[in-house]
Amino acid sequence: MCGTLYLVATPIGNLEDITLRALRILREVDLIACEDTRQTRKLLEHYGIHKPTISYHEHNEQARAEELAARLREGARIALVSDAGTPLISDPGYRLVQRAIAEGVPVEPVPGPSALLAALTASGLPTDAFRFGGYLPARPSARRKALSALREERATLVFYEAPHRILETLADIEEVLGPRPVVVARELTKLHQEFLRGAPGEVRRALAGRPAVKGEITLLVGRACEAAGEVSPDEVGTDRLRRQVEQAMGAGLSRTEAIKSVAREHGLPKRALYRILSRETG
Repeated sequence: MCGTLYLVATPIGNLEDITLRALRILREVDLIACEDTRQTRKLLEHYGIHKPTISYHEHNEQARAEELAARLREGARIALVSDAGTPLISDPGYRLVQRAIAEGVPVEPVPGPSALLAALTASGLPTDAFRFGGYLPARPSARRKALSALREERATLVFYEAPHRILETLADIEEVLGPRPVVVARELTKLHQEFLRGAPGEVRRALAGRPAVKGEITLLVGRACEAAGEVSPDEVGTDRLRRQVEQAMGAGLSRTEAIKSVAREHGLPKRALYRILSRETG
C-alpha cells in the first residue's frame, strides 16, 4: 500500500502562524523532509514534535527524490517542508511531487503561510490579478531582459529578491518599467517587519541611506495600466516641476535627460511632463 506525501506550509517568521492541521500532520507522519533540518528543528522543538527528519534541498534533490519516492511506495507517510512558507514556491520539491504522482502516491497540500500572498494582500496594489516571477536573474543584463518581457503585463508583479541585490533591481525597474508604484515588503511577520511604498527611485533612496539592507524581501511592482495614472502633474505642481527641470539642466543635464530625471523622481509619465513644459514655453 502506498503512503502519502504531505506538502506542509510552515511559518515565514512568526511561529504562531501555523495551522492546527499542519501540527497534527507533522506529529503523525513517519518522516519530515526539510530544506534545512536545523531550521525545521527549531519549529518542531517549539511545538514539542519529535519526528525523524531528512534533508531535501536543491543540491541533493534529484537523488533524495528517488529515495523518498521509494519509501512512499513502501507505505511511508512523509511531510515535505521548506525553511519557511509553502513548499515548492521558489523552493525544492517539484521533482518529488512529480515522482509521487507518477507512482500513484497521493499528494496532499496542507496550506498555510506564503510570503508572496502576505506581501500582496498588504501592499496596497491591485490583487485581482498578479504574476509571481520567483527570483529575478542575478546578472544585470538578464534581469533587465526579464523585466522588459513584463513591460505590458496587466497584473501586479511579485518577486522574491536578495537584500544585496535590491538596490540594483530597483534601479533596473525604474529604467525598464518606468514610474510604476513599487512595494518592498521586508521581514514579513517578524519583529522588524517593514513595508516601503513609492516610486522605484524613492524606495531605492530610502534603502540606500541605510548602512546595510538585511532580511527576506518580497518585491511588488504595480501593473502596466497603473503607471500613467498614479500621479498627475497637477498634484506635484507645474511651477515646481519647471523649476526642477531648470535646476537639473543647470547641473549639466540635457533638456531631455532633465525631464526624464524629474519625471522619474515624481512617478510621472515623461510624455505628460513634456506636454506641460511645451505648453508653457509655447
